Amino acid sequence: MNEILTHDLMAYDGLKILQKANTFRFSLDSLLLADFVEVNQRAKKLLELGCGAGAILLYLSLKTSIQLYGVDIQKEVIDLAQESIKINKLENQIEVFNHNIKDIQTYFSPSSFDVVVSNPPFFKVNELKMINQKESLSLSRHELSITFKEIIEATKKMLKTSGALYFIHRANRLEEIIKDLQEQRFVIKRLRFVYTKPGNEALMVLIEARYNGKLGSVKVMEPLYVYNQEGEYTEEIKRIFHLGDENYVKKS
Repeated sequence: MNEILTHDLMAYDGLKILQKANTFRFSLDSLLLADFVEVNQRAKKLLELGCGAGAILLYLSLKTSIQLYGVDIQKEVIDLAQESIKINKLENQIEVFNHNIKDIQTYFSPSSFDVVVSNPPFFKVNELKMINQKESLSLSRHELSITFKEIIEATKKMLKTSGALYFIHRANRLEEIIKDLQEQRFVIKRLRFVYTKPGNEALMVLIEARYNGKLGSVKVMEPLYVYNQEGEYTEEIKRIFHLGDENYVKKS
């Protein structure tokens, strides 16, 4: 029996998310990406490609009041996301759809979004010896239904000129990431490496890129460490999780 579970979105008072054991559940990288996203005052619409059960969109509802949209190829997780949106009374701000990202232009008008966000599958199909037998988990973690390059191509169709793309990926794929972005005329503007703890190699990288953006300096932010040397969450991770923060107020 695949029971539907209701969880708090980490320590965010009042935000609930529905998840199932056999589907990909939100993890650290989802919240790191949502925290990394910056929505300026001129933006009106944001689209998440591969939104899963909606964790990033729910988090972003705390940061901005603009319209948020999400698409995912898995109907099961979209159904969960829609229920989570209702539970949190966010129907007027968030809409999610069971669509194939590769056909995104048939569902939304071209160049109609100011911001696109994506937490893509990290692993190539041949990168691991065994792919998880649960289809939902495999689709979320491996490039079975879509590649990173195809996500960038879809993003290009949706973004306005100088629109922002935010995503997180494995640091060891950075060379390929840069190549794919350049081929689709994206310019990296902000970059931050994520480490499990000081002394380790970078595990992930957070990137902000602009479509048809002007070439110029890239802001390389200070490293983000998940744990300190004692194995405890760092102060920044506690801030992202709102651990110990009882006075968090939704931004207007």
